[in-house]
Formats: sequence, C-alpha cells, structure tokens
Amino acid sequence: MAKKILIVGGGYAGFYTAWKLEKLLRSGEAEVTIVDPLPYMAYLPFLPEVASGSIEPRHALVARRRHLKSTVNIAGKVTDISNATRTVTIAPNDGEPFDFHYDQLVITTGSVSRTFPIPGVADNAIGMKTIEEAVAVRDRMVANYEEAASLPKGSPERERLLTVTVVGGGFAGIESIAELRSFGTSILRNYPEIGFDETKFHLVEAMGRIMPEVSEGMADWVVKDQTRRGVDIHLNTQLTSAVDGKMELSTGEVFESELIVWTAGVMPRPFLRGTDLPIGPRGHVIGSPTLQVNTEDGEVVEGVWTAGDTSQTPDISSTPGPGGFCVPNAQHAVRQGRLLAKNIVATLRGEGVHEYNHKNAGAVAGLGVNNGVFQSGNFAMKGYMAWLAHRMYHGLAMPTWERKLRVFGGWVGHFFLGRDIVNIEMTQQPQAIFQEFASRPKPAEEKVQ
Repeated sequence: MAKKILIVGGGYAGFYTAWKLEKLLRSGEAEVTIVDPLPYMAYLPFLPEVASGSIEPRHALVARRRHLKSTVNIAGKVTDISNATRTVTIAPNDGEPFDFHYDQLVITTGSVSRTFPIPGVADNAIGMKTIEEAVAVRDRMVANYEEAASLPKGSPERERLLTVTVVGGGFAGIESIAELRSFGTSILRNYPEIGFDETKFHLVEAMGRIMPEVSEGMADWVVKDQTRRGVDIHLNTQLTSAVDGKMELSTGEVFESELIVWTAGVMPRPFLRGTDLPIGPRGHVIGSPTLQVNTEDGEVVEGVWTAGDTSQTPDISSTPGPGGFCVPNAQHAVRQGRLLAKNIVATLRGEGVHEYNHKNAGAVAGLGVNNGVFQSGNFAMKGYMAWLAHRMYHGLAMPTWERKLRVFGGWVGHFFLGRDIVNIEMTQQPQAIFQEFASRPKPAEEKVQ
C-alpha cells in the first residue's frame, strides 16, 4: 500500500519538498498531501519590491495547483498533531475539522511576525511577512501621498501622512525602508504639491548596527547611503509606544507616523507547542542535520521531518549561523526542502539519508532601484552592480520558469514605463461602493390594528 506523506505548510520548504517528491517518487510508491490555508507559495524576498511597486503582487506568488500535478492540496490548517497515533487534526477553510492519518510527516509551517507588548503596535502597525501586507503598505503609502497633497503645508496631519516608520534593522527592515524611500522619491514627480523635505522615513533598530548578516563595514556604508537619501536611522533605539500613530522612542524623540511597518523578528507558529513533537526553547521543532526530527536527547523521531523557519536545524557548515543553527531565510528553506524530499524517498527505499551542509551563497540586498549590496566572504559590491546581482539572484531563484518570466518581464516593463502608482486600496472593502447604492426592499408596512 502506498505510504501517506503529509506536508504541513506550503511555503518555501513545503512547496520545494512536494515539488521534488513528485520528481523522485515512483508511481504508486507514496501519496503526497499538502495542507495550507492559502493556495500559493509567496516568494518573501520580493515583498519589499512589491511594497514599492517594482513587482506586481501576483508575480511574487506560485500557485501550487498549477505546478504540483500529483500532490493533493487541502485548503486548511493543522490544529493538532498526535505523532503517537500518527494523526493530525485538520480544520478546513470551509467545513468541519477531521483527522488525517500519515506515515511520514513533514513540518514546514514557516514563521509569523514576532512582536513585543508595545502599546499601539498591534493596532497600528503592518507586518512585512505576507503578500497581503506588502500590497497594503504600497496602497496605504500612495493613498497617504494623495491625501497629503490636498492639505495645507505644515499642517500636523500632512506631516503625519508623509511619515513612514519601519521597526527592525535586519534584512527585511533595511530592504523595506530603502525600497519605500526610493518609491517615495520617485512618485514625487506625480505630486508637485509635495516637496522632498516634507517626506520623512524612519528606521528604528534596538541594536547598535543593522544587517548582522554582512560585515560591519558594509553595514556602516548602508547607514551612510540611506541617510544621504533621506532616511533617519535610529540605532540603539527602542520603540516604546505607537498609540494612535504617535511614535515614542527610548531616546525621548516623538513624532507621528501614518504608516508603521514591523519587521523586528519572526517566530514559529505557536500551535506547535501544544503538540507531542519535541520543541526547542524558542518554539522551534527540534531538527537534525538530516532534517529528521530529534528528541532533546538526540534520538530520531521516526517518520517526522522538519525544515525552514519552523525548524531548529543545526548548521554544520564552515560558517554556522547564530547559536549554531540555520538562520530563518529563503536560501536555507529552499535547499532543505530539496534534500528533505531526497531523504524521505531514501528512507522509503531503505537507503541512507544525507546531512544538510550548505555552502553559503553570500548575502545580497536591494536598496531601491539601481542600488544594492552584495557580500560573499571577503568579496563585496555596492551600488548598481550589487543591485543587478540582487535582481539576477532572486529572479533566477524564483521557482518555475513561468514565474521567472513574469518577474523579469515586469522589471523590463518598469524600466521603460516606470513604476505604477495606481492605488487600489478599495479592494480591501470590495462591497463598499456596491452597498452604498444598492437598492434594498422597503420595510413592510405595519398592520393596521
């Protein structure tokens, strides 16, 4: 009887595991099922460019049903895992929860934004972890410029609308603030009522430096470059309050910001702590170099695998990440997903498994159109050439040639036509206009007593 392989989570690691399994499995050897509430995999490194209008949102997504031909897709969430009985509970997007039995389980649930109990953040900030958030940031920024253009210069509301704040100075934060600053500068030609000096962009970082993945010299260059372009970078600074958009910093500085983007860390999905899987101190599933789940004592949990952001996988390369574990990024998730599929197939066939030992391809970041940084070992590039390297690397890393062509085609179109600044924020309330003018039945006349 064919073995049942269940993949929980359809992001990078989950998608690549299923994609590779379809190529490796023989007919009838196993049935692969993937559970995720969304029908697509989002290429997260593109989110800052989606937010700045450089990439069309759908081009940063991969429809699983289009590219996973034999994998069964279930639209829903796994709410409980009982590995003791080889059963998970699935809550579908529509319908009643049901139990699903598996022989091999793959945990690739990814991560979510990690926040702190700072007043106002939960109510006013937007993350940069999903395609929906990136689209909302783009539309909000354009809508703010549109509204500000009609307000008197120097008015508090105009200043608030033209102020953008990003919290977190890792790769996601730096790329987000740089792309938004580049976007804000480029669209001023369409808003002659607004001057460059009126637009304010703030980056708040609690540590004394940004981008820990690159050298300190490179990080310092990025700070100077973005400062020159009009970004206020607050190092060794914590956000203490964001109530009603009033930004209060630990340095005592206070300003108001209509658009607040949170990029200060990620965490595994909390529901994993309620399962019987081995969980590390920070909520990750404990993994091994072979991507098999291990107990705290190092014993292999047979038939259970993990990869990507949700896993605590030892980094056995020559340059291990912080704490000796693989850092949560796309480079690891993609490579781990491919190896995970190979190891599952090897296990089914009674063959040996291999360890994940990656060769670091370097760090690359886009800092707005025609600007970027790239570092691999002692080799580094800055500016235009690094930006080209960033686009080439991520454009080719985008899964499937169909998606690659859409992304590169969009970039070519923007080169000649510029970025589209149309704001379609009303898509978040699609029935508002219809309901405003829709005819409704007249109330029944009261019966005469």
